[in-house]
Amino acid sequence: MSVPDVANRLKRPAAEIERWESGDAAPTYAQLERLAYTLYKRPLAVFFLPSPPREADPQREFRTLPDADLDTLSRDTHLHIRRAHAYQLALKEVFAAGNPATRRIWENMSLSRAAGILSQAMQIRNILGIDMATQSDWSSDEAALKAWRARIEDVGVFVFKNAFKQKEISGFCLTDAQFPLIYLNNSTTKTRQTFSLLHELAHLLLHVNGIGKLDLGYIDQLTGKAQAIERFCHAIAAAVLIPEQDFAQQSAALPRRGEDITEEQYARLAARYGVSREAVFRKLLDQGRVPRTLYDEKARAWAGQQKAGNGGDWYASQNVYLSQRFAQAVITQHYGQRLTIEQASELLGIKPKNFPGIEQRILQGAGS
Repeated sequence: MSVPDVANRLKRPAAEIERWESGDAAPTYAQLERLAYTLYKRPLAVFFLPSPPREADPQREFRTLPDADLDTLSRDTHLHIRRAHAYQLALKEVFAAGNPATRRIWENMSLSRAAGILSQAMQIRNILGIDMATQSDWSSDEAALKAWRARIEDVGVFVFKNAFKQKEISGFCLTDAQFPLIYLNNSTTKTRQTFSLLHELAHLLLHVNGIGKLDLGYIDQLTGKAQAIERFCHAIAAAVLIPEQDFAQQSAALPRRGEDITEEQYARLAARYGVSREAVFRKLLDQGRVPRTLYDEKARAWAGQQKAGNGGDWYASQNVYLSQRFAQAVITQHYGQRLTIEQASELLGIKPKNFPGIEQRILQGAGS
């Protein structure tokens, strides 16, 4: 945050904030509490340390992205990245013996941009144990997201979510030898979250941290290695979600020209794979069956029609945000008297007074 940002929020002169930062003056204790808890989202004790603690810097963490993109990350997005790091620390505390998954996908395979997209995508599907019969049986976009998320957690990747204020960010991932993590923007549609989930999994299997913006126009504006990585991860996600052989069979029954395919036919095909109509249209674009101008027109129209799920039940939302394997482990350790309510609440990122409500939701089962 800039000095004018802080001054405006505190309703104090900017020169006074500058004197606090230089050490020539100090805030009152009440002002310090507001700085810590409302503005900077830091523990109050941090301000009494002899020097600022070292923290992860997105500029160093997401090296494949241009500095200009990283400079546009909002304060809210920075907070989500910090929260994800806090979850990784919590995972190491809860699972002190290491990742509990019996199979860890990053130890079974690595992606290579020099290898074939389709064969690598099929390898991911095989490791996740998802065939086309299983996928086509999912009853809704929400069921599809829930199933993909559960399978990815089964192979050792922890998936968290939250509502981002920076809407164009679809999610990000943080690599780790034991506790790799994917963090999705829950403000986007279920189909976009599913695509982002697979996109970030591709980043992890390339062993790079990534921040996802699934807009193809954004990817086209990138250059060099950043563009190559984003295009590759996009292609992997699409190939995992829409298997090439099955799509060839299904699309063969459609009119040859994309312009002649009805909205109902697009919707039916999208439902089969649990993806957006735009993702299906993109596959037809790749087949050369629709011009890019028509694709752009359809993508804009469909994007305007999409709506993310609304909140309402705070406890249900918090449960959906948490990795289910992590949340259930915290509850188990609390029941085993290895964690107090205060400790368990801190790990889950909630206040102790809200623990009974979130505990009930976690025990009822995973959300999407």
